[in-house]
Amino acid sequence: MNRKDNEKLTRVGPGTPMGSLLRRYWHPLAALAELEDKPVKPVRLMGENLVLYRNRQGRHGLLDRHCPHRRADLSYGYSEARGLRCSYHGWLFDDAGRCLEQPYEDVANAKARFKDKIRIKAYRVAAKAGLLWAYLGPEPAPLLPTWEPFTWRNGFVQVVTADVPCNWLQCQENSCDPVHFEWMHANHAAGQRGEVEAYAARHVKIDVEDFEWGLNYRRVRTDTDEQHPLWTVGRVALHPNCLFTGDHFEWRVPVDDENTLSITWAFSKVPKEREPYEQQRIPYWHGPVKDATTGRWITSHVMNQDFVAWLGQGVIADRSQEHLGKSDTGVLMLRRRLLDDIKRVEAGRDPSGLLRDPERNTCIELPIIGKRGFRDGLSAAELSTAFARLGQEFPPPYIFQAGQPEQVRAQYEEAMGKPVARDFGIMPGS
Repeated sequence: MNRKDNEKLTRVGPGTPMGSLLRRYWHPLAALAELEDKPVKPVRLMGENLVLYRNRQGRHGLLDRHCPHRRADLSYGYSEARGLRCSYHGWLFDDAGRCLEQPYEDVANAKARFKDKIRIKAYRVAAKAGLLWAYLGPEPAPLLPTWEPFTWRNGFVQVVTADVPCNWLQCQENSCDPVHFEWMHANHAAGQRGEVEAYAARHVKIDVEDFEWGLNYRRVRTDTDEQHPLWTVGRVALHPNCLFTGDHFEWRVPVDDENTLSITWAFSKVPKEREPYEQQRIPYWHGPVKDATTGRWITSHVMNQDFVAWLGQGVIADRSQEHLGKSDTGVLMLRRRLLDDIKRVEAGRDPSGLLRDPERNTCIELPIIGKRGFRDGLSAAELSTAFARLGQEFPPPYIFQAGQPEQVRAQYEEAMGKPVARDFGIMPGS
């Protein structure tokens, strides 16, 4: 890839080609429960410093970080019934960016109605599936998709975040690269466990197809064939910045050109014996990226291993220095689709993967291995058999990120009806 296209695909600030494209989509920013615990949160999204808040009536807003009065930091403001109040001079703003009160000006010069002349930058916020989502693009906004797993019942959901100090694109390119599972998540992980030369099954065939919502990649390994679900169903890289593997989503949300917020929504079906199960509150937690003791990147869990790969490419990968092969088919397809979408936006058209039909948004179906089990449920015995095929016991621990709090683990075990089998294990069937 030439340096010009590399710049085009990686720079996400306001007015950049990629920034303009990504602003056409909804992006998760935080867990819904997080704002219930602390109603004001500073956030940075695509190079913009913002403040996310929940007012006392439960309505959410996303505003410019700095008060238009004298640029005080609104993340130190406080939530009230009608909006967010600046802690410096008490100016009050609602979620549409209107200035509702200027306490001194409203008394000293009421007739001027100075507050009516003031607006602060405000963006749309919506709640869905235990997440808060932001839309920074032009109106009319597309619909926030109701992905199929968001409609599933009788499951334990958790929201997990991590701060990854590199550009978003190398994170998402990982979503289109099935061969890395063999090496990073199987062979490398086995080496960490002291299993010398315990090589996993080799990839012998991969295929990647464009579809409406992204890329669908399929593969055959030496221990599978073309009748296996990894080939007949496959996995999904949701456009433009998410990986979906059946039981969880991983969004790579651009913070700015050099930082990414990883947000995971993970679903674990409870055994039929535990139904009906209704989760009253979706827990959230923030996982570490670096080992505080050694200063090295954590490599024990699946996504932490991914972080190591992304970070090893540099803060912004220099794609002019790459040497790509057949295993990189999905990476190349993602780049072409993004470049095509940039052209569509520049021509005044919608990019790919947007949803505007409300009738379709009751449930957006996706390719999902084991869909019946997620949808209809399995008994504890059936779940044990299914996980045994993956080399695990039921219920499995959370293998994707390090640092799960004991409280969340205990809630998970309560939902499943028994303690986790062991602390950690790699899922070979990924």
